[in-house]
Amino acid sequence: PTESAAANLRREGVAGRGIFVTGNTVIDALLQAVQKPCDLSGLGLERVDWSKKVILMTCHRRENWGAPMMEIFSAVRDVLRERPECELIFPLHKNPLVRELAKRELGGMAQVHFTEPLDYLPFCHVQQRAYLILTDSGGLQEEAPALGKPVLVLREVTERPEAIAAGTALLAGTRYGSVRSAALHLLTDADAYQAMAHAANPYGDGHAAERIAALLAADDMRILLKHD
Repeated sequence: PTESAAANLRREGVAGRGIFVTGNTVIDALLQAVQKPCDLSGLGLERVDWSKKVILMTCHRRENWGAPMMEIFSAVRDVLRERPECELIFPLHKNPLVRELAKRELGGMAQVHFTEPLDYLPFCHVQQRAYLILTDSGGLQEEAPALGKPVLVLREVTERPEAIAAGTALLAGTRYGSVRSAALHLLTDADAYQAMAHAANPYGDGHAAERIAALLAADDMRILLKHD
């Protein structure tokens, strides 16, 4: 999917002539999905004021259970208190530990909209309509930048270093102070927000499948695969 992934393969001894950088097909799927009609009614989003800065958050990773998740949710709660022009959509993971902490720290706030886990198509459309993404998911770090949405990564490390290097994502960590300051920075500094929103997505441009199909159909590829 990326130049750095190709470089990793070469360092591992994979033959360079068999490596082609195409981008990730997940971006193709995302860009097609947001072009499809999607009814968001009945999903718990009826009270969302889309004229505000809507934050989409996902948080469920095992390493964040307990104290890290508590700090994340506390930071988000205080950000919402400081920025009344913002609202939060939080599709809750089915894990009861996640739900208990989320409702303890964020429940009862008019700005917070809990939903059940969303299917792929509505989730893509919510991403497109959101202003900012907060997540500890891996896939969202690739997807959201394709829609021009800055991503704050709620983890101490990420397996998507290309996003950090490209400036499409920022490693916010899991501590209260770092999450709060990173979110407030992007919500109040228009230049910082636009720099991330317009950074080139390193994971693709929506044409990965076309490149893959063209490579597989090429005469020289058939020869290469036959000899390998």
